[in-house]
Amino acid sequence: MISQHVSEFYINGEWVTPSSSATKMGVENPATEEIVAEIALGSIADADWAIMAARAAFPAYSLWPVAERIALVERLLAAYNARYEEFAEAMSLEMGAPTEWARGAQAWAGQVHIESTIKAAKDFRWEYSRASTRILHEGIGVCGLITPWNWPMNQIACKVAPALVAGCTMVLKPSEIAPLSGLLFAEICHEAGVPAGVFNLVNGTGPVVGARLASHPEVDMVSFTGSTRAGIQVATNAAPTVKRVAQELGGKSANIILPGADLQLAVTSGVEGCFGNSGQSCDAPTRMFVPRDRQEEALAIAREAAEATVPGDPKDPATTNGPVISKAQFDKIQGLIQKGIDEGATLVTGGTGRPQGLNRGWFVRPTVFGDVTNTMTIAREEIFGPVLAILPYDTVDEAVEMANDTVYGLAAYVQGPLEEARAVGRRLRAGQVSLNGPDWDTFAPFGGYKQSGNGREYADWGIADFCEVKALVGYGEA
Repeated sequence: MISQHVSEFYINGEWVTPSSSATKMGVENPATEEIVAEIALGSIADADWAIMAARAAFPAYSLWPVAERIALVERLLAAYNARYEEFAEAMSLEMGAPTEWARGAQAWAGQVHIESTIKAAKDFRWEYSRASTRILHEGIGVCGLITPWNWPMNQIACKVAPALVAGCTMVLKPSEIAPLSGLLFAEICHEAGVPAGVFNLVNGTGPVVGARLASHPEVDMVSFTGSTRAGIQVATNAAPTVKRVAQELGGKSANIILPGADLQLAVTSGVEGCFGNSGQSCDAPTRMFVPRDRQEEALAIAREAAEATVPGDPKDPATTNGPVISKAQFDKIQGLIQKGIDEGATLVTGGTGRPQGLNRGWFVRPTVFGDVTNTMTIAREEIFGPVLAILPYDTVDEAVEMANDTVYGLAAYVQGPLEEARAVGRRLRAGQVSLNGPDWDTFAPFGGYKQSGNGREYADWGIADFCEVKALVGYGEA
């Protein structure tokens, strides 16, 4: 689904023509390499226009009662649900995601985050007393929201919904690589009756629009999801104005399979977790640690699971994996696969080139490496593709040490007897640790340690990130 406003921006409650200095960019379907739409790339002037609209709207919107802000987000959810299939179609088109994955994972993620935010907002402790002091949570102000291409609705919903209930106004810059679903989101904001200036959308590049959102003195907070490299630049641009910076960045997540785990189940689920979304998830379990004396068995299981993956036409019901997002990403992954071979890892399955039978689209062969050491490039760098590194360990202490030996700390996984898994989970330096394959919990805080970012998203954690805390000292009895 391509918005009728594909070449416009949404500013101050209206679809507007970009400034004369805006340029054009084609949007590619990575499954076919065909250009399916053309968007405008905003200039600094376009970003300023949207920022000042958000600034003008903030004083009135910030005073809306919480119940009215929640009702607004409930209307947003209704509008999202009414166009759910359009969101799924847009993400399949812009990402090459298989139809069922776009519907059941990508579009669902946007829906569930709006639902979770509504529930959390109703239970949130917006104000309370401590003796004669009254503690208030208030919207931080104008927010610059910069979202990625790999989970478009997941990240837009888990930023916009909490910002709205907190009483913030905002400017959203979706990824210019996958902007179609973001334009639909602006349409449903309009349909839901979001007041003029409260939500604004400007498409553009990170170095232009993203940098302006991060540096502009009228922006109070920037919430960014993307690479660690880009996150460093966002923080640098934000520093002179001392604005709040919330970031969810890269990952190289460890998956420790304990000696007492069901190896068949643990390895199979680990491969599926790594390869989901074509390996393009920042929290994907890309480093699998297995007992050394069971590595050969684990490699055989991993090979079978990887070879059951079916890359191909997103519209084919048999397809499990779509392409990666672009030629640049494809080339990067190819180089890292070759690096793994050159550095001496055992290529269990997959390798360089496209999967057999596919001669167009940025499809990557589902790849598994064994005998990986923690010093190899494929164990250190975020690959962001369907590539799994399996590292053998002799003791659980060694596995924990290797798992923590990374600049990243977004997520981690432990599989095995529950009490042992709990103990290991406490030792891992990661913001979210999943024990034995639980369901996705959209009320659990999501964010990273170390170079994986700062701040936490989802439900009440996301709401808190968009709030300032004020103390009214001497307030007296409530």
